[in-house]
Amino acid sequence: MTQSPQRPNIILIMTDQQRGDCLGIEGHPALITPRLDEIATSGVRFSHAYATCPSCIAARRSILSGQFPQTHGMVGFQNGTDWHPQATLPGTLSDAGYQTVMVGRPMHQHPQRKRYGYDQMIFTGDLSSGSQGDGQGHGLTGNSWTARPWHLDETLHPTYQTVTEALHFMKTWRDPTAPLFMTLSFLAPHPPLCPPAFYMDRYLRMDLPDQVIGDWAQPPNVPGGPPNRTDRGFQVDDDRVHLTGEALRSCRAAYYALINHVDDQISRFLCGLGTDPMTGRSRLDNTIVLFTSDHGEMLGDHYLYRKTYPYEASARIPMMIQAPPAMGIDPGQIKDVPVCLEDIMPTLLDMAGVPIPDSVEGRSLLPLMQNKTQDWREFLHGEHGNCYGEHQSNHYLTDGRIKYVWYTHSGQEQLFDLVTDPDECKNLAPLPEHAPLLALWHDRLVEQLKDRPEGFSDGKNLIAGIPHGAVVPR
Repeated sequence: MTQSPQRPNIILIMTDQQRGDCLGIEGHPALITPRLDEIATSGVRFSHAYATCPSCIAARRSILSGQFPQTHGMVGFQNGTDWHPQATLPGTLSDAGYQTVMVGRPMHQHPQRKRYGYDQMIFTGDLSSGSQGDGQGHGLTGNSWTARPWHLDETLHPTYQTVTEALHFMKTWRDPTAPLFMTLSFLAPHPPLCPPAFYMDRYLRMDLPDQVIGDWAQPPNVPGGPPNRTDRGFQVDDDRVHLTGEALRSCRAAYYALINHVDDQISRFLCGLGTDPMTGRSRLDNTIVLFTSDHGEMLGDHYLYRKTYPYEASARIPMMIQAPPAMGIDPGQIKDVPVCLEDIMPTLLDMAGVPIPDSVEGRSLLPLMQNKTQDWREFLHGEHGNCYGEHQSNHYLTDGRIKYVWYTHSGQEQLFDLVTDPDECKNLAPLPEHAPLLALWHDRLVEQLKDRPEGFSDGKNLIAGIPHGAVVPR
């Protein structure tokens, strides 16, 4: 199939586990992210973007298929589950004549090498310019709050190697006669928290924001013991933590340092794209750049760590799109409507002039970016099944201004005003004056869940105690 040379190239840049507030452009008091800030100010930033199931497998399924978790079937975290989507973003673009490649951190599906429409998949380390050495020699684990500098040369860091391999692809395998769709996928800032020493030292020198603790939050249920305790005593990978002192400071410093390092490496990649041999122009002149993350990180807020929770730190993600001038998108826009990972596939297809498959449930953001519509979804539904324990399974609804949370096992409700309380420190659900608002959002979730096979709702009430597994029963 011959395609017009004017069809835009597309670079989808993803981090793993990056909070929506962890950008300089978001007003973060410490983070330095000049390249991401530039993408935001020269494009459109979506200030209320969410992962509708905030953990790796489900979130990446939503990116690949444009479908919500209850449709693609993964509403939690379960490894080793086969998936056969009707259509995917890379597959649809490949059928339309795009050269499709994924570089870096895998999309966390099963089996790992299944391509889902990518012509080529290059995982970090596949084309390493040098020996990886002992890649786990830092001694940290993949879900730990412990932190230290990277123990090898920076050129062997996974973030650096991801860009090295992406640039190597551009020089050796890039087909200049076809438009390009590249997913550039970073592991950072997902633990292990081991940034290069320069970045770690930078943030250890700074005044860092403290953790936020809501009036509803409870510390881990471990009497006595060390201050850096968890529900299971002293575990480095628990989801309920009470981090203090050096443990908290080094954890936060390393997390911010990993993001800063990614930002510099994104700059290295974009600057290294060079010119198009077919036109002689900068490859960025006709390139869409979309930056996002699969979910966030609690980072000790509300005595919580890791993801899966419905709170802003876990569920809200960065999302920004920079487009070629010919698309008529005014730069510097900030859209505060609720958008989600499911919107990525239809947006990129729409911008590329490729028909959107009927299986896609997300909505194209292009009319919003071109100021051609104000009509948008009323609210988003998110959820996560049992992962760390029954205490954690949840559903949430948000319109970006109000958030309603219902814990599946216990039936506990929370209500937050995100405008006046963006850190979700004040639970309004128990307050009589907010009873009408609570009832409104409660009834919305009743309606949202009424046809779910698990039995979360009978159409009139929410039913607590129903098992909330990672996979929707079929």
